[in-house]
Amino acid sequence: MTEPAATPESAPPPPPRRRWNWKLILATVLVVPVLLFAIYTAVALNWAYSEGDRSGIMYKLSHKGWVCKTWEGELNLTPGAAAPTIWTFTVRDEAIAKQLNEAMGKPVALHYTEHVGIPTRCFGDTRYFVDGFRVVSP
Repeated sequence: MTEPAATPESAPPPPPRRRWNWKLILATVLVVPVLLFAIYTAVALNWAYSEGDRSGIMYKLSHKGWVCKTWEGELNLTPGAAAPTIWTFTVRDEAIAKQLNEAMGKPVALHYTEHVGIPTRCFGDTRYFVDGFRVVSP
């Protein structure tokens, strides 16, 4: 006996080919790093490593930067000393920067928070962010 020849209809169909969804892969490759960077930056800016007060005579406050303008200042911690100790800081609030400009040359006590690991200098040149101050009587 001879077996009947196999017909194309009786053969199982080939498995479907998996096609890569290039748009999904490209979106994932681009979006995931940006999202991780944004989350890391938000955590670094909102979590304070330390906070405290520093007092001295503020003698410099400038609005600097090419693209990201920030308020950068310097405080003389040892006024009248032969070798002054300078502390640099950043102010993110425009209202506080304006008030500090008016208190230039007066003894002040600055309240700051220290943020470690900020990824770019777009948020400030230093890791010390002043968020309040008071004028101290001499």
